[in-house]
Amino acid sequence: MGGGRRKGRLPPLAGRLAGHMLPVMSDRPTDRQAAPLSRFRRLPVLGRIEAQLLLWLVGLSGALLGFLSIAGEVREGDTHAFDDAILLALRKPGDPHDPIGPFWVEASLRDITALGGYTVLSLILVAAVAYLLLNGKRLSALLVIGAVVGGTALSNVLKVFFDRPRPDVVGHLVDVHSLSFPSGHAMLSAVTYLTLGALLARTEKRFVMRAYFIGVALALTLLIGASRVYLGVHYPTDVLAGWCAGAAWAFLCLLAARWLQHRGDVEPSD
Repeated sequence: MGGGRRKGRLPPLAGRLAGHMLPVMSDRPTDRQAAPLSRFRRLPVLGRIEAQLLLWLVGLSGALLGFLSIAGEVREGDTHAFDDAILLALRKPGDPHDPIGPFWVEASLRDITALGGYTVLSLILVAAVAYLLLNGKRLSALLVIGAVVGGTALSNVLKVFFDRPRPDVVGHLVDVHSLSFPSGHAMLSAVTYLTLGALLARTEKRFVMRAYFIGVALALTLLIGASRVYLGVHYPTDVLAGWCAGAAWAFLCLLAARWLQHRGDVEPSD
């Protein structure tokens, strides 16, 4: 009959009720299902961030502990035998003014030690700040300036506080006019090169390139510090303390940069 309902079809009202009562089958997860999934996807990223922060904190704590341990031994005068033995081992027997090795070693280390001097570090600082400013990262440039200038001020304050004279058991192969502890060359090279190396590493996605920047920064820092001992202008404990203090200051500055970046006050790395 024309007026009758077709078989197999529900009335409009019943169809709407059935649509509300029956579950909707869909490939898309519901909001309740999507929330745990989105949190699960973010877990590896959060884990990496927390691991990096933990490594920074461990590095900072280790560097501070190392400096305080060395400083305590120096204040008590327990390092003289150790320091003098190493300095004398780097001189020819019977002549504390003549270093071991051929002449080119001394000449090379004179050049290397200049990489930790005020002149070279100032040039590197100007070049790095100019690079950041040209890339529109003004606040990052200010952070680099604050790290280097602040590290220089801290080095001078520590020298005055400990008031340790330069070594006198061997001859000085370069002119020096300041106090000895901690080594300013070792500390400022650690502050400058480690900070810049870490900042450059953050611009790279490949692990090899990140390791390269950090490795170059560490190599320069170690070579500069070692040159000060070979040239007879610092005790070994001066250099060790300078490395520790410089690394601690660099870690602190980089942690401050991360905190300001998360707040949005510093431009993120590319």
